Amino acid sequence: MHKTISLALGSICAVFLFFTMISAIRFVQSSWQPPQLQTTQDEEYRLVLVTKDLGTPFWNEVGEGAKAEAQKSGANLEIWGTYGEDREDFLKQLEIAIDSKVDGIIVQGMDQDAFDNLTKVKAAFYGIPIITVASDVPMSESMRKTYVGSDAWEAGKTIGQRLISDMGDQGQVVLMGDERKEYDQKQRISGIQSVLSQHPGIQIEYVTSSDEEEQISAATQNVMNVFPEVKAFISVDANLTPVMVQEIERRSQVEPYYIYSFDDNPNILALLRRGKIDGMIQQSPVEMGETGVKMMLSWLTGETVPLNAQGYMTQIRMLSPEDVQ
Repeated sequence: MHKTISLALGSICAVFLFFTMISAIRFVQSSWQPPQLQTTQDEEYRLVLVTKDLGTPFWNEVGEGAKAEAQKSGANLEIWGTYGEDREDFLKQLEIAIDSKVDGIIVQGMDQDAFDNLTKVKAAFYGIPIITVASDVPMSESMRKTYVGSDAWEAGKTIGQRLISDMGDQGQVVLMGDERKEYDQKQRISGIQSVLSQHPGIQIEYVTSSDEEEQISAATQNVMNVFPEVKAFISVDANLTPVMVQEIERRSQVEPYYIYSFDDNPNILALLRRGKIDGMIQQSPVEMGETGVKMMLSWLTGETVPLNAQGYMTQIRMLSPEDVQ
């Protein structure tokens, strides 16, 4: 009798335990959900635009284009940099951006070993893609993914063609550039020479200066003393142009000379409008900013891999004083 009761109780307990376990399993299954991985489309990429020319009209427009494109594409863009071409601080800003492990860096190129080391070694170590904008550097030295901006060689060629059209194929021409000889400056000079070298009657003189006013003035004075027959000046670094023109005016009138430059410096447009220079290459900074962000996001999402190593060229055009009246 006792044995029968014990067996019955045991059976009841086993059945109760069985259903309890089934209920517990069903509860856990209904409550637990596997973690949902966030898709790439939902991520907000963190991008930084770094320049050494903050606050200039040109770079304000680059920033406007970049911000507009980032907002449209759902990316987070910050603009960092320095004022007045403080190169050391610029490199620090670039290094901070790399240390912050942002998703991508769009940066004004600097043809300098310290810049190359940051982009080729440190950024590559963290897997951060670098795109240069407005100013390029050799890809082999920097390992940048691509370049977005003007074709510096084509811009130089365009100025050379305008000079021949205005002056003719005879005369002495001075090319004035920065003594640092940045990569873009070399490309501009090469483009100019590709045109002028085809005319035996053109004599080219190349002069360099630092970006200090006194040095630019001294270099211009020296040019006019050594080459009194000079007929044209091409400033391949726009930051030298205002002081160069001012010094020419001290010695003479600017009218007899053919003077050309680029739009990188905020004072160039005013000089063109007043007829102090004969032509200016106008670039497309807003387009540079927009395209830079587009290409960076295209790389990050895997839409375009690899990017075009030769770069994505933005529009340029030659302006005369009549075009800006």
